[in-house]
Amino acid sequence: MPQIKGPAIFLAQFMGDEPPYNSLPNITKWVKDLGYKAVQLPSWDGRIMDIKKAAESKSYCDDLKAQTNGLEITELASHLQGQLVASHPAYDELFDGFAAKEVQGNPKARAEWAVQQMKYVIKASANMGLAVSPSFTGALLWPTLYPWPQRPGGLVEEGFKELAKRWKPILDYADKFGVDLAYELHPGEDVFDGATFERFLEVTGNHPRVNINYDPSHFILQCMDYVGFIDLYGPRIKAFHVKDAEFRPSARAGVYGGYLGWKERPGRFRSLGDGQVDFKQVFTRMTAVGYKAWAVLEWECCYKDSVQGAAEGAPFIASHLIDVPTKAFDDFAGGASDVKKNRRILGLK
Repeated sequence: MPQIKGPAIFLAQFMGDEPPYNSLPNITKWVKDLGYKAVQLPSWDGRIMDIKKAAESKSYCDDLKAQTNGLEITELASHLQGQLVASHPAYDELFDGFAAKEVQGNPKARAEWAVQQMKYVIKASANMGLAVSPSFTGALLWPTLYPWPQRPGGLVEEGFKELAKRWKPILDYADKFGVDLAYELHPGEDVFDGATFERFLEVTGNHPRVNINYDPSHFILQCMDYVGFIDLYGPRIKAFHVKDAEFRPSARAGVYGGYLGWKERPGRFRSLGDGQVDFKQVFTRMTAVGYKAWAVLEWECCYKDSVQGAAEGAPFIASHLIDVPTKAFDDFAGGASDVKKNRRILGLK
């Protein structure tokens, strides 16, 4: 079994316009001092990088890597671009802010921009020697999640067919450069749990670049077996967000949460160690299925400040990393293989 690498941290939620959060050199020095060994970069944040330049120039990528204060880069995240590859018209105005100003208000141009952005991320990842980009699938069906009003026959099938049509050229491009897309199974995406992942995988022809960014917090909020999920989909898990959450059943609201704020919802994200995720089991099962990439903190919490969450995250992840055994615990009681002896034990001649 390989060993999981860590601790690493996703920088998206920590970026800001004031030091030390305003540039790659500044923020990596900050997180290095907290004990992190690597960073996951939000490819859409201009304070971090110009993704087009990164796709066009390996020397630009080398320069970026030289600005990280010795920290490794785990992946280039592409969630916001992936979200816009497929977007239901109901969300046009809400999602416009994710896109460049010149395509806002024009859904067709925005989708084309998103596809090109994904290709930039893939090429930039290859230029940096990175094998995975965590992303979102986007959503065409999400407004029809609950089957009321009754969905007409074939609607779901048509939605996933169109989703695959939009992603297949991107996936083929990723295959050309040896880069996996690790989709974060997330509410608001058409691919948000195991069943929808299986459907997406099927309509893309079991594409080898369709993989998973595992984040147990999203499964806690859906009341799923987040540990069993690892055993079921382990070979497709290519990235790992270490994020905590809690779901506390309420007589007033359920898994949908109504229109309550995060503090009032039965389900909410928490800083590491403050929620209900059994990370000892998560890290054990991730190790058992052979996951060997980075364990990356993604911080989101409505109660605790981000600076405290980041400071607590590095030692938390480090304490859950498993040194894989170099020998079996019962080797002392074993014996060398002997076919004749084994046959005698079985009562065979």
